[in-house]
Amino acid sequence: MGEKIEAGGFDLSDRQRYRDKLRQCLTGLERLLAEERFDRPKNLMGLEIELNLAGDDGMPRMLNGEVLERIASRDFQTELAMFNLEVNIAPHRLGGRVFDRLAEELRTSLAYADRKAAEVDAGIVMIGILPTLERDDLVSSNLSEVDRYALLNEQIVAARGEEFTLDIEGVERLSCTAKSITPEAACTSVQLHLQVTPARFPAVWNAAQAVAAAQVAVGANAPFLFGRELWRESRPPLFLQSTDTRPPELQAQGVRPRTWFGERWISSAHELFDENLRYFPALLPICDEEDPLEVLDAGGVPKLAELVLHNGTVYRWNRPVYDVADGVPHLRVENRVLPAGPTVTDVLANAAFYYGVVRALAEETRPVWTRMPFETAADNFDAACRHGIDARLQWPRRGRLGGLAEVDAVSLVRDELLPLAEAGLDAWGVEPADRDLYLGVIEERCRRRTNGASWQAATFHQGLEAGLSREEALAATTRRYRELMQKGEPVHLWPVGLREPVPMG
Repeated sequence: MGEKIEAGGFDLSDRQRYRDKLRQCLTGLERLLAEERFDRPKNLMGLEIELNLAGDDGMPRMLNGEVLERIASRDFQTELAMFNLEVNIAPHRLGGRVFDRLAEELRTSLAYADRKAAEVDAGIVMIGILPTLERDDLVSSNLSEVDRYALLNEQIVAARGEEFTLDIEGVERLSCTAKSITPEAACTSVQLHLQVTPARFPAVWNAAQAVAAAQVAVGANAPFLFGRELWRESRPPLFLQSTDTRPPELQAQGVRPRTWFGERWISSAHELFDENLRYFPALLPICDEEDPLEVLDAGGVPKLAELVLHNGTVYRWNRPVYDVADGVPHLRVENRVLPAGPTVTDVLANAAFYYGVVRALAEETRPVWTRMPFETAADNFDAACRHGIDARLQWPRRGRLGGLAEVDAVSLVRDELLPLAEAGLDAWGVEPADRDLYLGVIEERCRRRTNGASWQAATFHQGLEAGLSREEALAATTRRYRELMQKGEPVHLWPVGLREPVPMG
């Protein structure tokens, strides 16, 4: 989302030309796949984390331009709103002590960013949704000063043709409207990338879809929005509704939303790119000068710029990515289901669980997606977002009889998925010490039935019981969260409650 794109008006011919270029790009992708031009396996993974800026009072700070200027590193970029940043970690080869190396890099980068943010009275908060955000914070005037964001907002608003409706019913209900896509900026996520060959892509994507619910159940960290306690992971419904280009009539007709889990298992990466073209009109019809088919005819590797740009405006929870590195094309699965935080250790525990279990599931002789309807995976994802660590999921039974059984998410993770994750990390060549440390964090969350969302909710309610107002309790919870985040112990070890004094009744 951080690419520089110049704003400007579009006319009818721009959209037709862009559609033609998209078809050329898809043909180019087909040729690259048929000619087996893609990079060979390198076991490469990548990591991006979206961050919030908040003051010592726990309230959001609209200062990403000033903070980025002080950080002065290409590893940090803008995100949608002025209280957002994103840190990108260079690709690493999965294996050895990779997670410990990543932990050191992340802690160093985040500590440096936090010091620079402090120069303008702000600090880094790594969390799914900042609990202190209010509706007035999420307005178009607080979009980052980047042409791409203003242009994207303009095009989504124009496509919808009316205000966005935010209606989320969880522990409490939130019902309001928004005039822009800025509420999307409340959603701060972790994106896990895995480079795969075209042959392995469908199995890895299917496995990632199947396990998305378990990821969210153990990793949920976004229970609050606009002062309301909603789902344990409120990012998915918020993201869907704040980017929804469909007025109610198109929703009733079954038109697909741009934030999308999907609707079927796949047998090739091409299917996903093809769906994106067939189902979703262009939002940013900006054409590159490259003719991808001419480049292919000349023996070169096309950028497929229009395909890449369009792909970035369809918000799949597991997104296909086409990219070119050192003149060689490759494919990645981008896993987008996880919230940021709570700590570096928690982020890397979530990553270790994902990379391990996806490897194991993708290599099973009877893959889980041959034993479970896609609709069940989608329903599981919804249940995990609603209920977090307390979710109940449908999962294929073991043995020859098959069928589905309902199971606690923690039982599924602890009894079936963690052993698979261990085997998967062994297959990647991850050191046993790294494997055991980070998977042990997931196991402890399951044993204690706690994650970032449950800690936030419990601490907030203790604040209310001690006499704080709702706004005071949310701010105090955010301050305590940031304090414990900086100490770095994983969230299952965090004491519930506020350390700071509260007024006597």
